[in-house]
Amino acid sequence: MKTAILGGGLTGITLARLLQEKGDEVTVLEREKEYGGLCRSMTDSGFTFDIGGSHIIFSRDAQVLTFMRDVLGRNSQQNKRNTKIFYKGFFVKYPFENGLHDLPKDDLYFCINEFIKTLIAVEKGELPPPSNFREWIHYTFGKGIADLYMIPYNEKIWKYPTERMSMHWVDGRIPRPPVEDIIRSAVGIETEGYTHQSVFSYPLKGGIEAMVRGIAKPIEENILSGFHVSSVRNEDGKFIISDGSREITAGRLISTIPAQELLHCLDCVPEPVRKACSELKYNSIACIFIGIKGKVPDISWMYIPEKELGLFNRISFPSNYSPHVAPQGHSSILVEITYREGDEASAMQDKDIIDHVVRALEKMKIIIRDDVVYSSVMRQKYAYVIYDLEYQRNIATVKEYCAANGIGLVGRFAEFEYLNMDACIRNVMNFVEKL
Repeated sequence: MKTAILGGGLTGITLARLLQEKGDEVTVLEREKEYGGLCRSMTDSGFTFDIGGSHIIFSRDAQVLTFMRDVLGRNSQQNKRNTKIFYKGFFVKYPFENGLHDLPKDDLYFCINEFIKTLIAVEKGELPPPSNFREWIHYTFGKGIADLYMIPYNEKIWKYPTERMSMHWVDGRIPRPPVEDIIRSAVGIETEGYTHQSVFSYPLKGGIEAMVRGIAKPIEENILSGFHVSSVRNEDGKFIISDGSREITAGRLISTIPAQELLHCLDCVPEPVRKACSELKYNSIACIFIGIKGKVPDISWMYIPEKELGLFNRISFPSNYSPHVAPQGHSSILVEITYREGDEASAMQDKDIIDHVVRALEKMKIIIRDDVVYSSVMRQKYAYVIYDLEYQRNIATVKEYCAANGIGLVGRFAEFEYLNMDACIRNVMNFVEKL
């Protein structure tokens, strides 16, 4: 059976490879000139940056991790995570609950006291189960860690009130820290959180796109780039996909593009389905690329919860992942700002957003302005899924409609799920097994 796959990002490329390995004829339709989606990388003036934000290779899923590492072969470097949270001028160990000893003493006491009080209250049944994300944060970490870090950071990245967010998505993603680790952390005994990413891989050359290129190698001739899908119709059990001038016919259609973009291409979509899709919320991202002379701190990446410091929520240092992503004697910094249409960041010109970032990095004593030799900005419309309280009802409506019309949905914005790279690949593997 011929399968048409809409979208040539990580999900679409992986899907095409696995289907071809099963004997299917596949065609990937990608609107951009280059495939890779949010996992593309760019090289300019000797610097290589990942255009969809910082990516690293890790997973709890052994099969997926082996798959990602195998496609890179020798083009890979393993790194030990050294991640920080920039908090009141301190570099606090990440996760926050594992770096309590780095906090000012009053904040340390506030965090450990509230964590223990909350833990006791939960065990006694004195706290009702949480009903939204903000309540879940307080229920899991206590008021101290919640108010000092978890809530400010999450509201900065999601650009959405945590009390209006669903909590279902955090199950398994953000674990409750063991009380023993909290106590060890508070007294300065080294503890490690999120151990599945404590050692991570990254391509030596080519940025994260090198991994996508490796996956695509067996099916590259089946990728049709520059094909901007404008319509999809079903005639006599066959899907006909058009970009306005060309048509592709296939017996099976699988979409990995954002649900909003897919529904624009379909005729006669019922109004309740269109409405549900339009109410699905997401954030965009601006990635600010900075190249400097000299070295950057020996940090993998860093979270920034404080609004006063700048609009950005995360800073990563790609030249600490691989020595080949910056010219000799130089280093690189990738700064991420999530935004929604109409907010401050969305209205800023590139030169202003670069100046905003450089001033903040100077204030943080990470760079000296005169050492900056390269800067640029790239924006991606679809970056993060927002789990508002109506999310589950709305996405169920969209998925049910697509399933009823024989359209498969796989991937971060097709399924509208906050999936990391490994979860995208796992969902592809599961989808192919079920076909």
